[in-house]
Amino acid sequence: MRTRLICLAISAALLALSAYGQTLAPREVPAKSIPVPSTVSPQMQAIIAQPLRTNWDKPPTTPEGWKQLADSIAATVAPQIPAMSERMDVKIEPSTLNGVRIYTITPNNIPAANKNRLAIHVHGGCYVLNPREAALPEAIFMAGFAHMKVISVDYRMPPEAYYPGALDDAMTVYKAQIKSLNAKNIAVFGSSAGGALTLEMMLRAKQENLPMPGAIAPGTPMSDVTKKGDTFLTNAMLDNVLVSQDGFCDAATMFYANGHDLKDPMLSPVYGDVRGFPPTILTSGTRDLLLSNTVRMHRALRQVGTVASLQVFEGQSHAQFYRDDRIPEVKEAFGEIAAFFDQHLGK
Repeated sequence: MRTRLICLAISAALLALSAYGQTLAPREVPAKSIPVPSTVSPQMQAIIAQPLRTNWDKPPTTPEGWKQLADSIAATVAPQIPAMSERMDVKIEPSTLNGVRIYTITPNNIPAANKNRLAIHVHGGCYVLNPREAALPEAIFMAGFAHMKVISVDYRMPPEAYYPGALDDAMTVYKAQIKSLNAKNIAVFGSSAGGALTLEMMLRAKQENLPMPGAIAPGTPMSDVTKKGDTFLTNAMLDNVLVSQDGFCDAATMFYANGHDLKDPMLSPVYGDVRGFPPTILTSGTRDLLLSNTVRMHRALRQVGTVASLQVFEGQSHAQFYRDDRIPEVKEAFGEIAAFFDQHLGK
C-alpha cells in the first residue's frame, strides 16, 4: 500500500511538472445567469439586484464633463447627509487645514478609550468623483459605528489638480495631526481610490521618515490600476458598480494619472515596498471587480509579516459594504473595522 501511494505521489508530481511546459490556455466559461444570493439580508439583496451602473461604459471625455459628473453626484448625496448624521448621532463641521478642505465628524458620545484617538478618511470615487458632501457617508459611518472622531479629506481632484494632488492633500492633513497627536493613536481609512490612497500614504510616510499610524483600513483598494488580477475578468458584468475593467473607473484613473506610469506604487501600491506597514484590515465582496486587488494586497502584507485581516462579504459588488448604515452587513463591516482599530490603536 505504501509503495502504491508513493508511486501515485510521484506520478502526480510528474504531471504537475509537465504542465509547466504547456501553453497556458484560458478557461472557456459558458454564459450563465447568476441569481441574487439568498444568503444575505433582504436589504443587501435589493442592492445586489440593482442593474448595472448607468453609463458605466460612457465616461466623460473632457475635464468639464468629469467636473459636471462629480458635481451632480455631490448634489444628489448632499440632501441625504443630515438624516444620515442624525441616525449616526454625529455632528459635521467643514473647514480647511493648512489649505486643504476637510470635514470633521464628531460623535456626540465618545467613550473614554477614544478621547485621544482620530481616524483620517480619504474618500473613493476613482480619484475624480465624490467631492464635498459626497465624500462623507463612509466617514459618517466610521464616526458613528466606531464612536471615534473622524477627519474626512476633501482632496483636490481633476481638473483642479492631477496626480499626485490627492495624495499631497491627504499627507498634509496627516502631517498636521501627528504634530499634536501620537501617530499610534491615529487610524487611516478609505475605500476604492480612498483605499489606494490609504496605502499610498503609508508608502509616502516611509519615504519621508514619518511615524506610521496605529492601524489602517483600505477598503476594496484600487491597488493595481494596470488592471492585473483574476476578478477583473471573473467578476466583469457581475459587479454592478464598476462593471468592467474598461469602464468609467479606468477612464477616471487615466484622467487623474495624467500620463504618469500606472505601475508606480503611488498609483498601484501593490507594487510598493510594504515592509513596516501598520496593522491593516481590508474589506471586499465576492462580486467585487477589485476582489483580486484586495486579496493580492492582503497577501503582499502578510508576506512581509504585517498584521493583516481580510473580510469578504457575500454577494457584494464594489464598496457596497458602506452603501447604507441601516443594512445589517454595513453595520457588521464597520463593527469589524472598529474592533480592529480598538485592538491596535494607542490610547
